[in-house]
Amino acid sequence: MHGLTDQQHDIQALARRFAQERIAPFASQWDRESHFPRETFTELGELGLMGVCVPERYDGAGADFLSYALVIEELARADAGTAITVVVHTSAATLPIIRYGTPEQAEEWVPALATGSEIGAFALTEPGFGSDTSAMRARANDDRITGVKQWITNGSYAGVFIVFAVDPERPSAFLVRGDAPGLEVTREEEKLGLHSSSTADLALEVVPGELLGDRGRGRSIALGTLDGGRIAVAAQAVGIAQAALDLATRYAGERHAFGRPIGGFQAIQHKLADMQTEIEAARALTYRAARMRDAGQPYTVAGAQAKLFASQVARRQTAEAIQVLGGYGYTREFPAERYYRDAKITEIYEGTSEIQKLVIARGLLGKVAA
Repeated sequence: MHGLTDQQHDIQALARRFAQERIAPFASQWDRESHFPRETFTELGELGLMGVCVPERYDGAGADFLSYALVIEELARADAGTAITVVVHTSAATLPIIRYGTPEQAEEWVPALATGSEIGAFALTEPGFGSDTSAMRARANDDRITGVKQWITNGSYAGVFIVFAVDPERPSAFLVRGDAPGLEVTREEEKLGLHSSSTADLALEVVPGELLGDRGRGRSIALGTLDGGRIAVAAQAVGIAQAALDLATRYAGERHAFGRPIGGFQAIQHKLADMQTEIEAARALTYRAARMRDAGQPYTVAGAQAKLFASQVARRQTAEAIQVLGGYGYTREFPAERYYRDAKITEIYEGTSEIQKLVIARGLLGKVAA
């Protein structure tokens, strides 16, 4: 299915088995308790899934980006919070060090990330200004960083941060250790969903940082990083939607009304058919974008298309799963309501749906829309 290679099938099967055995049975409890399952990421690291698309010379698994997307999809089917932790760790922290850093930086910083010994984070967003690098207030002077960051995924548990700060007039990117003096987690966010993930605010007071990439290239590094991250978020959205379809299908076969399973009614059949069709379309767009990245082709627009469509499918079809379950879907007895809460954020982070439409339109119009 979907033209996967034997290696990609094997990686997908490994991730699926781990997710079903080591994540899914605990996901509802983690959600209720807002528990960050740090031990799970250690286990994922031991399997090579914290660095699945990281080259072997940096202790990664050496697989391709599509294999990574397959892993994220399977993790998200079990628990979206676990999936986004791996997305940010890989797409927004580990891969940018390889892409923009020096060989020496990659050798120093990446192996601990690829093996899951450390978790990575991406510190761009600021209060009041979001991810607008032109309005950024964090400052870097003499390799010292001062400022505040908001909504940083993995923030309370990261051992490695990529921090963006104006240096001296244009944004630059810096590598910062999680235990660096002056780096403080000031708040853990309370969220609608993704309760098993960490979303933290940071205060940076004369934090030492190591320049990543060329000075003043922070904007291009941030945008380049988000391009790949959007494909991974699309895979997360597909996984959430698939979990909702799996649940709705099982329930439709077991729940009886008027003397027969509700799956025997045309109205339910139509819902399930629409769910599966849209999810397969979202999956195809996501895999296409990942393959384009692997082939070295431009993938900015393809990634935006995948994220835009997959996130809308996730939000829409998790709502349909609740409808299939009826009153039970609205309770915590079933995970449908968790899927619904987790799905919404995929339309917001790594660029909102409105931003994805701008990216797609500018790709069509070129200079006319610039």
